[in-house]
Amino acid sequence: MNSWDAGLAGLLVGTMGVSLLSNALVLLCVLHSADIRRQAPALFTLNLTCGNLLCTVVNMPLTLAGVVAQRQPAGDRLCRLAAFLDTFLATNSMLSMAALSIDRWVAVVFPLSYRAKMRLRDAALMVAYTWLHALAFPAAALALSWLGFHQLYASCTLCSRRPDERLRFAVFTGAFHALSFLLSFVVLCCTYFKVLKVARFHCKRIDVITMQTLVLLVDIHPSVRERCLEEQRRRRQRATKKISTFIGTFLVCFAPYVITRLVELSAVPISSHWGVLSKCLAYSKAASDPFVYSLLRHQYRKSYKEILNRILHRRSLRSSGFSGDSHSQNILPVSE
Repeated sequence: MNSWDAGLAGLLVGTMGVSLLSNALVLLCVLHSADIRRQAPALFTLNLTCGNLLCTVVNMPLTLAGVVAQRQPAGDRLCRLAAFLDTFLATNSMLSMAALSIDRWVAVVFPLSYRAKMRLRDAALMVAYTWLHALAFPAAALALSWLGFHQLYASCTLCSRRPDERLRFAVFTGAFHALSFLLSFVVLCCTYFKVLKVARFHCKRIDVITMQTLVLLVDIHPSVRERCLEEQRRRRQRATKKISTFIGTFLVCFAPYVITRLVELSAVPISSHWGVLSKCLAYSKAASDPFVYSLLRHQYRKSYKEILNRILHRRSLRSSGFSGDSHSQNILPVSE
């Protein structure tokens, strides 16, 4: 194993560690907080989190073993199962992000009727659709025997070893990425740009009211006026930054792998190191999702702080109990 392979293996190990800890924390927050569970987005987050955890404990270790051993890391049946999961989980992850963007679009564009339009039942139907959509392609690939170990990515994924099926496999791969990556990307762009448009419209209305107030308050101190204007700029930048993060992480993580899969179909030689790196970038979405969609939000911060306080409180009670027991043991012989 050369230095490139060692670096890619280290990247995989780091991604696995961050993904496992962060997604487990999101799952604990959802299970702990009744307020989070009552909201429709919790179903999308739970679906995304469980998929990320499954990818972390099944697909990432097999890819790591493939990088280290430079060969198929498991038997054919297990590799086909891992390839089925890899295809299903990648599609489910993309569609879950699209579902989250639709939820935020409804919340921003229809704030007064959001609860009527996005109930838990509606969210459950959307999750059921993402599952059916995500299961369709790996099921078809399994029936056509297009699942197995791909040396370019050192992982169990979509592949075809028969030259006479190259055209059929190319059409299937193109349709798969069009109806997973491209579809999700279009939904993300349409919904988030609409959200940004509405957010900027509301910011302008707030800015007009603020400026009218500042004009009326002629005796206001210049520093206060400057702070108000600065807050207006921050509000506009905050909305743009969030949406750029949502779309940017999607592209940075998935686009290199999807483009590599499509370029591979044209028989262009591709470095195996780049193939594995693009796969690692796709895996890194599982590590970034908890921070992009969950852990930095107020409700999740409150939930994991409560979990941490409860753990620390129990430890303090145990330590105080142990100290009390040792103190009573020291006193008893004296009283005798």
